[in-house]
Amino acid sequence: MAAESLPDETAVAAFRDGFRGLVLRPDDPGYDEARAVWNGMIDRRPALVAQCAGVADVIDAVTFAREQDLLVAIKGAGHNIAGNAVCDDGLVIDLSGMRSVRVDPEARTARVEPGTTLGMLDRETQAFGLAVPTGINSTTGVAGLTLGGGFGWLSRRDGLTVDNLRSVDVVTADGELRRASERENPDLFWGIRGGGGNFGVVTSFEFDLHPVGPAVLAGLVVHPLADAPELLRAYREFVADSPRELTVWFVLRHAPPLPFLPEEVHGSKILVFAACYAGDPDEGERLVRPLRDLGDPIADVVAPQPFVEWQRAFDPLLTEGARNYWKSHNFTDLTDGMLDVFVEYAETMPAVESEVFVGQLGGAVNDVPADATAYPHRDAAFATNVHTRWTDPAMDDECIAWARDLHGALAPHATGGAYVNFISERTGEEHVAYGANYDRLVEIKNEYDPDNLFRTNQNVEPTL
Repeated sequence: MAAESLPDETAVAAFRDGFRGLVLRPDDPGYDEARAVWNGMIDRRPALVAQCAGVADVIDAVTFAREQDLLVAIKGAGHNIAGNAVCDDGLVIDLSGMRSVRVDPEARTARVEPGTTLGMLDRETQAFGLAVPTGINSTTGVAGLTLGGGFGWLSRRDGLTVDNLRSVDVVTADGELRRASERENPDLFWGIRGGGGNFGVVTSFEFDLHPVGPAVLAGLVVHPLADAPELLRAYREFVADSPRELTVWFVLRHAPPLPFLPEEVHGSKILVFAACYAGDPDEGERLVRPLRDLGDPIADVVAPQPFVEWQRAFDPLLTEGARNYWKSHNFTDLTDGMLDVFVEYAETMPAVESEVFVGQLGGAVNDVPADATAYPHRDAAFATNVHTRWTDPAMDDECIAWARDLHGALAPHATGGAYVNFISERTGEEHVAYGANYDRLVEIKNEYDPDNLFRTNQNVEPTL
């Protein structure tokens, strides 16, 4: 298929007439808003944006793209760092208006449409004291997060987002709606759980839910960066034996102007421990105390709080429109050399909005065999995101070079794999993302998308 091909005007008119949602052209009102995504570096101009109102619209959009030989991008919440939700010249199948969440509190399941954000999902499930293990930013889309794997504060206790996926409804490249689960189309279900958007357009996700909160013990402990070499080694010892209910990440960044930080600290470089205990808050207080007693913190705001509030805690630092470039690694342990690299590069962080975080994994995430789902990184105890973020386009080269240099310096300590949702490159890192599971993904691609209609992603290329 030719990515440069443009749709036939007569076919476009027929497509628009039969569509329940909106089909936008470049001159239509709302087109620029529809093509905008979270990463401000992405500026692509599709020929059409099909804003789907339901499954029938999705089927029509997939069929139209196939028949018109169009490049296709799939937009959920538009939060993907690589900007794969939008393409030049082709068709964007925009699912952001499909936001239904239906919770069954007795069965502890939720049925979720692909335009839903984590915040929307949390609001509905927490009404019943339940939650899906997802990510850490409430504006992230459920669809993209899930298709890549999905991890956050609950993952050590309850597994990845894909480990809690019961079934999906998916429109495949032939325009057919299929149900995929462990019993129905199990090969397709295997590939969807970590294989990105390579196999179709998911129109509904069915998740298992777990009791959470509604209050959890969570918050931040903030230290000056100068104390990081000693504190990070103490952190390594602390988390070595921590229970699955407790997750502690660390972040290196400039201090934002948060109300609990003294004004004189704003803009200085800091080390942050972010802790969440998904269990009884009193027990959490006891377990987290040794971490809070380390060093001489600038601030300690760990306290019981609603889980939905904790899930929104980092939203002000991750608003849409800034320029973003990320690099990622997985680690089985935290070596002295790796910790020293983190501190060294934190000293030269080029922009005040940038940060490096290390997320603690293990626990239930690693109970699952590496070949049980398409997500392959079951050996990782930690994952890092070199999250370079800035606003001035003149800083593009400097910020990207810094992220790549840090990524290279960390490579000797890493597993060689990376979380697909943290990859900024639009394509080309498939083997890093999918590891030893890549060959099986190709077999599934051959079955469900032999012409590679769905290729705006870390692409699994068919061999037929």
